[in-house]
Amino acid sequence: MSGFDSNPFVDPMDIEPFQDASITQVTSGASENTGEFNPFSANDMGIHTGTTIPISAASSQPAILPTSVEQSAQANASAGQANLIKQQEELEKKAAELERKEQEMQNRAAGRALNTGSKENNWPPLPSFSPVKPCFYQDFEEDIPEEYRRICKRMYYLWMFHSATLFLNVLACLAYFTTDPQYGVDFGLSILWFILFTPVSFICWYRPVYKAFRSDSSFSFFFFFFVFFFQVAVYIIQTVGIPKWGNSGWIASISMIGKNLAVAVVMMVVAGFFTVNAVLAVILLKMVHSKYRRTGASFTKAQQEFSHGVLTNPSVQSAATSAATSAAQGAFSRNQRN
Repeated sequence: MSGFDSNPFVDPMDIEPFQDASITQVTSGASENTGEFNPFSANDMGIHTGTTIPISAASSQPAILPTSVEQSAQANASAGQANLIKQQEELEKKAAELERKEQEMQNRAAGRALNTGSKENNWPPLPSFSPVKPCFYQDFEEDIPEEYRRICKRMYYLWMFHSATLFLNVLACLAYFTTDPQYGVDFGLSILWFILFTPVSFICWYRPVYKAFRSDSSFSFFFFFFVFFFQVAVYIIQTVGIPKWGNSGWIASISMIGKNLAVAVVMMVVAGFFTVNAVLAVILLKMVHSKYRRTGASFTKAQQEFSHGVLTNPSVQSAATSAATSAAQGAFSRNQRN
């Protein structure tokens, strides 16, 4: 019967591969050893305890931090060195600029000393056919250093405005005189002030300040301050306008309002010009004084320049020689008489 129990339609080569004895033994052994894995169990932790890396060992060997610190220190050192180099270059530029200015002043002074006789006077700018020739040499670009050039030109403009005001004062006093003949004194004095104060102001306070800025002369500075202080006082007196003093000031112009309004207006304009002169004179005096304090001038230098100028002046030397000669001759003649 056993022969009839088998399936006659089954291929005798078609055998279940997993029913092989060797494979069945292996799979059964693996299933017995395989269990649920718990990484936190005591047995499993004991297996891996020997391979754990301590924290101290891992943190005691940084790989990037020393390199970054060293690079930042080098960068700071390089930046500091570059800053020092930049400051040194700026100081060298300033020193070179000061040396250049000093050399220009020395060259300018040497040029003036060499060309004093060769330069022709160019002020006042008169035509070539005029019988009167220029009396002074004036060149702001060549003579005056750049830092003093502007204030020196302003002093020149003040002198020109001063001269124009004196001329207008003559016209105002003329109108004043035509209104009332008793004010003829003012008209005559106004002509005198214009003829006298125009050249005197140029020689006594403008040329000294020009020379002071040109050659850094302490004596010229002190002479200018002394004279210009009195010029400011004169401006104030002219602004006030005391009658019969030859000035068309505020008092004289206001007194003419009731007599002749047109003449009063003309005189008020001139009084305003005198006021502007006084204000500008005070402002420029302060500005010149501030420039003077930066030049290093002093009263001791002024005394030395004055004594040196007096001793080296040919006129003074000739006068002293003639005086000494006459005194010696007089003493010799007295000795012969005795």
